[in-house]
Amino acid sequence: MLALKLAEKMDVPKKIAEDFVATFQEVVTHALANNEEVTIAGFGTFSSRIRAARKGVNPRNPSQVIDVPAVKVPKFKAGKALKDTLKASTPGQESKPVAPETSMHPHDDEKPAQAPPHQPNM
Repeated sequence: MLALKLAEKMDVPKKIAEDFVATFQEVVTHALANNEEVTIAGFGTFSSRIRAARKGVNPRNPSQVIDVPAVKVPKFKAGKALKDTLKASTPGQESKPVAPETSMHPHDDEKPAQAPPHQPNM
């Protein structure tokens, strides 16, 4: 579903979008397995953490206590722009309207990118 939406939005073949999604998954998975973070500005940060070992209950035999080992788990922290967009789309919330979607097609923005003005270090 994500690949199809990307293909439509970017006006590229579905196969290219599928390859992009698969590569993204590989990159994020590899980074998390190596205790690295992956940040998408405004969207959020993927990371991993160790869930500590703990005692649990065997669901087949509730009187039996079992040891649940420590395990590495994925974590996602939503970025401000994502949080703000979701908050604005919540029914009953009074806030600024959600910004319209921007095109991700590379030729839609023909203006050359400009660097921000240089600011001296203080």
